[in-house]
Amino acid sequence: MMDDAKILYIELLKKTLTFSLWPEPLVPIAHFNASRSLFIRLLVHFLTFLLRPFHLVIGKNYNPSVSAREEGKTWPLCADTMVGMKRLNNLQMCIETVLREGVDGDLIETGVWRGGACIFMRGVLAVHGVQNRKVFVVDSFEGLPPPDLNRYPQDKGDAHSRHQFLSVSQAEVEKNFSRYGLLDTQVVFIKGFFHKSLPQAPIRQLSLLRLDGDMYGSTMDSLENLYSKLSPGGFCIVDDYALAGCRQAVDDYRAKHNITEPMMEIDWTGRFWRKEFDRPKVNRPITTETARGLPPF
Repeated sequence: MMDDAKILYIELLKKTLTFSLWPEPLVPIAHFNASRSLFIRLLVHFLTFLLRPFHLVIGKNYNPSVSAREEGKTWPLCADTMVGMKRLNNLQMCIETVLREGVDGDLIETGVWRGGACIFMRGVLAVHGVQNRKVFVVDSFEGLPPPDLNRYPQDKGDAHSRHQFLSVSQAEVEKNFSRYGLLDTQVVFIKGFFHKSLPQAPIRQLSLLRLDGDMYGSTMDSLENLYSKLSPGGFCIVDDYALAGCRQAVDDYRAKHNITEPMMEIDWTGRFWRKEFDRPKVNRPITTETARGLPPF
């Protein structure tokens, strides 16, 4: 049982990472230019170029609802994560379950954006005084790859690679860890597109595998290289199940490897399951309700 100070720290960490304590500032219209028509993109680019010497930008109000923030349905300007409070609550529950039940292995996220979910992983480990588990921070740190149709034709038409908003450098993510006082030797960065970086990654055993690759190829590369390293009793968390490519990759992998453990809903896009294990469960079983909330203790 955690004392009140530790509980308050974790709750404050969630609210800070999601920028829930403050109103969203004006969003520069250039941030989401990739989704606009060619003419509008060129116009926005031209206007941005003209205003830059005067340190001016064109922005618009961005006031997501409380529900949108809870569900992680926004691309926030200032937050360090876009996963939302429900998925952070679920992540806390999964981490604290493997710690409480002694499931061996490190923690990993593939596709980290600004690093918020990994920062939260490290924060939870710090609260519990865990010094023998690493947090692997895996990303290209240059955005998502263009579709590789030779390997994964399922990604045909995917436009994630065009969104510069999703490209965050490793230096910026490291800086974010440092701002929270959580950058240390237990945090390990692995840079590169997953099909190249993961086969040679120094990862032996995992207790938690969090997938946030958006695309079919990125999701499949993560599963093919890492799921076999997930300990029995460990958790596999999928951030992007609402996206067609990710959903198909997860379904295909589970079918190919005869994974029958029930997949639980976290929110509109988050899903997770617990890898089968033989040890008797001594704690309250995970239900849809506990999946969305805090640990049952």
